[in-house]
Order: sequence, then structure tokens, then C-alpha cells
Amino acid sequence: MDLKSKIREVPDFPKTGILFYDITTLLADPEASRVVIDRLAAPYADQGIDKVVGIESRGFIFGATLAERLQAGFVPVRKPGKLPAERIEESYNLEYGSDMLCIHKDAVSAGERVLVVDDLLATGGTMAATAKLIQRLEGEIVALACVIELLALNGRDKLKAHPVFTLLTYD
Repeated sequence: MDLKSKIREVPDFPKTGILFYDITTLLADPEASRVVIDRLAAPYADQGIDKVVGIESRGFIFGATLAERLQAGFVPVRKPGKLPAERIEESYNLEYGSDMLCIHKDAVSAGERVLVVDDLLATGGTMAATAKLIQRLEGEIVALACVIELLALNGRDKLKAHPVFTLLTYD
């Protein structure tokens, strides 16, 4: 299946000069959604994944389903003010600003095997911040997985310490 044909490109969102890859059109197609989960799960089916960590917010969509498929727990990484219990935080830069991510302190235990999932790898800031959170909790990062990677933004450069898996790439 040509998954790229299922993704809508929206120019100048969320601000001028940014080309946004809108996955809502892919998600609206049940066969395309199934194919994405199948392809994301395949490399990790026998890897003993304990937790799938999904990054707010589109990482939740893929992460929760992927966790179920891999028979693993699901952990959300959220923006500030969204998690009710004791948490740790990590700041990061976006291609158009900066932000912070948080995870509950008890979400990942030492030695647990973790697969991190998001919809898009751009500059690598959100993935790098999430990896730091997991490392601070002493989790073992098996891989960082995304549906889309924007090659021109060199996000992998910030993630060299971890395997990165993406389904689709754009120049």
C-alpha cells in the first residue's frame, strides 16, 4: 500500500514556511491504519518490549494500538500540566520554538525494554527529550519509531545513541 498517498500535506501550518504532514487522512482509512501498525510492529514482535511510550499527542494514536499488538504496556509522554502524579520533565527545541515533555516517575522501571513511538521525526527534539526521560528512569530504549521522517531536518543526528525506524521519508 502506498501510505504516502494517504497523508495530506498542508502548507504554512502551524506557521508560515512549515509544511505539515497531516496523518488524519491516513487514520480515516482503516486499511491504511492497520498497515501502519503492522509495519511498525513487525520489527519488534519478538523483541520483548515491556512498554511502548507514545509522545503527545499523535504518538498516542499509534502507541496505544502498537502496545496492544506487542502485548506491552502503554506510557504517555505529555506536555506540562497534563500528568497528575509525580513526574520528571525535559525541555527540547522544535523547528519553530521550544517546549517541555513530562513522564510519570513510575511509568518505566529500571531495565524495562522500551519502544518510543511518534508520528513524525523532524528535528529530533521531541524524540531526544523523550529518550532522556526514559534514560533518567533507567529504561532500556530498544528503538525510536516514527511513521514519517523529514530527512532534510537531520533529526537522526540528535538520536545517534539509539536505533531509529521510520516507515516513510520525505526530503
